[in-house]
Amino acid sequence: MNESAVALLPGSVSARHTLRVAIPTNEPPTQFYSEGTRYMTGTNPDIARLIGNALNLDVDIKVVNFDSIIPGIAAGRYDMTVSSMTPTTKRMAAMDFVDYMQMGNAIVVAKGAEPVTRDTLCGRRVGVLTGSYQLTVNVPAYEQDCAAAGKPPIRIGQFQDTRQAISALASGRQDAVLADSPILEYATANNPAIEVSDTFDYTPVAVGVTKEPALVDAVSAALDFVIAGDAYREVLEKYGAESAMITRARVNAAQ
Repeated sequence: MNESAVALLPGSVSARHTLRVAIPTNEPPTQFYSEGTRYMTGTNPDIARLIGNALNLDVDIKVVNFDSIIPGIAAGRYDMTVSSMTPTTKRMAAMDFVDYMQMGNAIVVAKGAEPVTRDTLCGRRVGVLTGSYQLTVNVPAYEQDCAAAGKPPIRIGQFQDTRQAISALASGRQDAVLADSPILEYATANNPAIEVSDTFDYTPVAVGVTKEPALVDAVSAALDFVIAGDAYREVLEKYGAESAMITRARVNAAQ
């Protein structure tokens, strides 16, 4: 527990003694059910629990689709999300953000297939997650590059989770999958039928917090405390995500 962070909590959250945290699933190693259970584990649930411990609060994880998180935050159903979300100016209209680790983009292809890179996406069938930063920010920018070069647009397939996208890749319905690097690196380590073709654009991801200034301040102080401790490093090492470590929990640093 970090007493200075606890002192910043709004009364409504202190009285409830629980943080309601929205997290998607089916995305090892960032979030997934422990085998044979309904217990959520992975970097995101574990870091959410570290934040809860620092604030002396219970953590109630709500498993939801990624594209329903922002509406749920706006409607007051959740206090925050720990879901590898990239802070953008558009998303800041609905919530505030506190950095907690960094991620890059990765592209995977079928083992032995023609490589697909950031520069060769034009005209390819590319699987991405619905509501993801890749779909909402990266792909529009990449398609502008395609148009400027006189190349065909990217043929996007949308999926609710990376497992579905990789299944479409394995069956030949997609040429590549574009998603967060830890997720795809973990997937390739556990699936010999696919391989990483490119990694690029490492940027911070952040905890999204409902627009309650006192709660944002408390979560920011809690994350500063968490990031400075051994448990943060141990969580990331547990899931092979040491490269995701950061040293400072910036607030509202749009990417």
